[in-house]
Amino acid sequence: MATENVALAVGADGSVLTKSDMQQGVPKGNIVNDFSIQIATVNGSGSQSANLVLLKSIFRMGIPVSGKNLFPSNIAGLPTWYTIRASKDGYVARKKEIDLLIAMNPETMKEDMLSLPSGAAAIYEESANLEQYRDDVACYPVPFDKLTAAVCPEAKLRKLVKNMIYVGVAAQLLKMDMKAVEAALRKQFAKKTKAADLNWGAVQAGFDYSASTFTKKDSLLLEAMDETKGKIIIDGNAAAALGCIFAGCTVAMWYPITPSSSLVESFIDYAKRYRLEADGKATFAVVQAEDELAAIGAVFGAGWAGARAMTATSGPGISLMAEFAGLGYYAELPGVIFDIQRTGPSTGMPTRNQQGDLLSVAFLSHGDTKHVMLIPGSVAECFEMAQEAFELTERLQTPVFVMSDLDLGMNNWMSDPFAYPEKPLNRGKVLSAEDLTRLGGFARYKDVDGDGIGYRTLPGTDHPLAAYFTRGSGHNEKAQYTERPDDYFNNMERLAKKFETARSLVPRPEVVQTGKAPIGLIAFGTSDYATRESRDQLKKEYGVETDYLRLRAYPFSREVHEFVASHERVYVIEQNRDAQMLSLLKLDLPAADVVKLRSIRHFNGLPIDARSVTDDLVMQEGI
Repeated sequence: MATENVALAVGADGSVLTKSDMQQGVPKGNIVNDFSIQIATVNGSGSQSANLVLLKSIFRMGIPVSGKNLFPSNIAGLPTWYTIRASKDGYVARKKEIDLLIAMNPETMKEDMLSLPSGAAAIYEESANLEQYRDDVACYPVPFDKLTAAVCPEAKLRKLVKNMIYVGVAAQLLKMDMKAVEAALRKQFAKKTKAADLNWGAVQAGFDYSASTFTKKDSLLLEAMDETKGKIIIDGNAAAALGCIFAGCTVAMWYPITPSSSLVESFIDYAKRYRLEADGKATFAVVQAEDELAAIGAVFGAGWAGARAMTATSGPGISLMAEFAGLGYYAELPGVIFDIQRTGPSTGMPTRNQQGDLLSVAFLSHGDTKHVMLIPGSVAECFEMAQEAFELTERLQTPVFVMSDLDLGMNNWMSDPFAYPEKPLNRGKVLSAEDLTRLGGFARYKDVDGDGIGYRTLPGTDHPLAAYFTRGSGHNEKAQYTERPDDYFNNMERLAKKFETARSLVPRPEVVQTGKAPIGLIAFGTSDYATRESRDQLKKEYGVETDYLRLRAYPFSREVHEFVASHERVYVIEQNRDAQMLSLLKLDLPAADVVKLRSIRHFNGLPIDARSVTDDLVMQEGI
C-alpha cells in the first residue's frame, strides 16, 4: 500500500526514477531489530495466519513487536495490508516508512513497490518483475506458485499454504530463529496437526529456496533479545471483554458494528467459560438487539434492575444512541458503553482509525448533558478500565463511556500479564431493606452527602418504602413529576455537581515532567505511542526537551490544569480533523491558559506515527 506519498520514486512526468535521480544504496552496516515489514495481500486469502506467525515468531525471539492490520471494509478480494514493527527500543507505534515489503497482491504491487524508501527490500512473485520499477531496492523474486505446488498436492489448499512460503523466505533473509518460527506456527494451528505439518513444510520450502537462491542485498536482521519474557500478546477488544467478566458484568446488549463486534464476541466466549453453573445453566444474558438504540435502552433497563450491563459500538451506533444516553444521564441510570472509534462522519471508513467521537460522546443527547469518558491507552488499560467503568457507572449513577479505537481494539499488542483484581465490587449508594427501616425512607434524587449523587434501591427490595419512579421527564428530589422552575434548576445544578465529583474519581493522567521544559505535550489513547517516540526524536535530533501528560479520562482532573499552567506552550496531539480534545480542554481551562494550547492533528485513517508528530511540532516551533 502506498501509505505515504509515492512521489519519492516517480518523476514529474510519471517516469520511474533511478539511482542517478535519487539518494542511492543500501545503508551501511546492519539494521538490527529496528524496522517494519508490510505484507500486501488480498482480503480473504488466508494471509492472517501467516502474518500472525511472523509477528509471534519475532515476539518469541524476545524482540518487542507490534502488528497492525489494514483491511477493506466491504468484500473479499480487495487489497489488505498487515504491518509488523520490530523495535529493540520498544517502540510500537506505526512506523511511517516501510523497510521490507512482501508483495502478494498483483493489483497493488507496483504502487506498493514505488512507495518504498530508497534502500528498502522487497519479496514478491517473480513473474511481476518489480525490479523494473526500482533499482534502489533490494529485490527478492520468488516463484510462489511453483514452490506451493511442490509442497501442497491439494490444489484447493494452495491459496492458503502459499502465504507460508513468504514466512520462510522472510525468516531466512532476516536470519530468524527457526525454532521460534515453528513454535509460533504450531501454536497457531494448535488443534490441527495435519494443517500445522503442511504449513510448516511450506515455511521450510520458502526458507530453503531463499537460502539456495539469494545473496542478501539488504541490511535488515533480527537477533534474539530478552525483552518479551513473561509478556502476552492480545488485542484491546479481547482485553476489555475479559475486564467485563472480572467486573461482574452479566448482561451484554449489542448490535454488531466494526470495529466493536469482537468485543462482545469475546465476552460471549469468556461468559460461556466462566458464567455457567455446575448444571450448565448460564448466569449471563447476551441479546443482539434490532438496533443500537434498543441495545443501549436494554442496558439501562438491566442496570436499573441491578445487573452490571454493557454494550459496544462505534461512531454510527453512538449517533443512534443519543436519545437513550440523555435518559441515562437525566434519570441517573448505570450502564457502560464501549465506543471503539473509527473514521467518520457517516459510514466514513469503517476499518480505519480515528479518535473522532470525543465531542459527540461528551455531550451526547440534547439539552445540557455531560458524560464521563474513560480513555484506555493500552490493552492492559482496556482490561482495567472496563472494570473501572462498571465501578464508576454505579457509584456515579450515570452512563460511562470507554473510548477505545480500532487500532487498540482490533490489533495485537504486547503487554505484561493483567493483574488479578483484589478489591471487592463497589455498587455505590444502594439502600437495603435494613437501611430503609433505619432511615424511615429516602428521596431518590436528593443530594444527602453534598456530592450530587442520590441514593437508590434495587427492584425486589423487600420493604414498602423501597419503591420510586425513575423519570426521564422533569422531577423533584422525591422523583415526583414537576415542571416547577426551581425544581428543574436545582436538579440540573445537582447533576453538574455530580460531574464535578467525577473529577476526583476518574483515572488520573500520567505525567512526565522535568520541571525545566517550556513545551508540554498532551496525548491520549493510541496517540500515546507515537508521542513517546516523538519525544525521543525531538531530544535526539533537535535537542528539544518536552514534558508529557497522557489523558486517561474526562472530566479532567486538577493535574491537567496544573500541567497546562506550568508550560509556555502545550501541544495537544490527537487523531481527528477538528481538534476535539483541544476543544474540550478550552471549555475546561481558565482563559489565561487557553491561549497556550496548540494542535497537532492526524486524520488520514492510518494510525498516527512519531515522525508526523515530530515534523509538525518542529514546523510550528520554527526550529
